[in-house]
Order: sequence, then C-alpha cells, then structure tokens
Amino acid sequence: MRLSQVPKMLSLLRNQWAPLAFCISFKLETDSDILIQKADMALNKYKMNVVVANLLATYKEQVIIVSNKERSTIRKINADEDLEEQMIKILSHNHLKYICGNTDVCNQNQSPE
Repeated sequence: MRLSQVPKMLSLLRNQWAPLAFCISFKLETDSDILIQKADMALNKYKMNVVVANLLATYKEQVIIVSNKERSTIRKINADEDLEEQMIKILSHNHLKYICGNTDVCNQNQSPE
C-alpha cells in the first residue's frame, strides 16, 4: 500500500461549505505525549465541535472524545464490546445539545442511554 499526502479540507468545510454544521474530526497519533495537544489544536485551528482522538497502538481498545468543555475516555472492557456504539451515544448527545442550543426542552425530551 502506498499513501499519498492530501490537502486538509477541514478549514474549507468549516469556513465555506458548512459554517454552522456540527463538525467532528478524527485524530490518530503514534505518540501518546502529543495526542491531546493535537486534538486541542484541531478544535481551535479548524473550529471543530469535537475531536475523536486515539493512538495507533490502542485504536481498537480506547478513544478519547475531546471538546472545548470536556474529555471523555472510552475503553473497551471486554472482547465482545463495541467502542463505536459507546462513541455514537456520546457524539449523538453532543450533537443534540448543539442542535437544541442547550435548551431545557430538548434536554428533557432526549438524553443518552
């Protein structure tokens, strides 16, 4: 397999195509010492709402969901568990809060399971 460098599209997406959209980016790193720093940088540089960050060595066992207000670490507890289902619950809840503007009506009607 041969990988090629491609242009970053997040800035274009956020600034021109969909400035009001709820945007999620993904950050995969090999160095745990810079993972959160790079995720925070993506939040600020590309104006993302959420960054899903993980390490190449543990990407199937653990992810960190980073936003301006919080960080949530999701870990796979057993072999049958699915990280993606846990991620979807958290990301869906964050998206709902974004759509509703944190109003009480939305928060009462929809909550994560």
